Amino acid sequence: MEDLKAFLEEQKALIEQDTPRTEDGRPSWDEYFMEMAELTANRSSCLRRHVGAVIVKDKHIMASGYNGAPAGLKHCAELGGCLREKLKVPSGERHELCRALHAEQNAIIQAAKLGESIEGGTIYVTHHPCSICAKMLINAGIKRIVVREGYPDDLSKLILGEAKLNVEKLEKPENKEEK
Repeated sequence: MEDLKAFLEEQKALIEQDTPRTEDGRPSWDEYFMEMAELTANRSSCLRRHVGAVIVKDKHIMASGYNGAPAGLKHCAELGGCLREKLKVPSGERHELCRALHAEQNAIIQAAKLGESIEGGTIYVTHHPCSICAKMLINAGIKRIVVREGYPDDLSKLILGEAKLNVEKLEKPENKEEK
């Protein structure tokens, strides 16, 4: 009976642990959904930065989004380049000059169009949200934000901190042998 108790305690500890890869080489849930966000970022039409986002509830993808021009409108590449680049606007500033919607915005919009509640969900984003996206995520009821990379927006960090919405950075796992 003691062996069974010890075994079950070991199992419980492993279940509660979210490692980058499981013993059999599968990604953890966090890594799995972050890889989906990274895949989504490949659709980005932004000339500066490719960002992807996936909103998840109960281990199910509710919506995804990437940064790019609104549906049906021309992308910056089709219009001769990025206005913010031409004006030498630093990253993280003057978002109103950007033609594109951000990945988080597109994911929230997709959920709304599909009638999916994302309240209480987790968003996996390739980059830390800007201050505009941070405010939208707070009001959408997102409870957890997981990012791969940072973003130079101190106001975003301040707003998310005030909302007690922690941003977790998920480091890229070391390469393991493929099975």
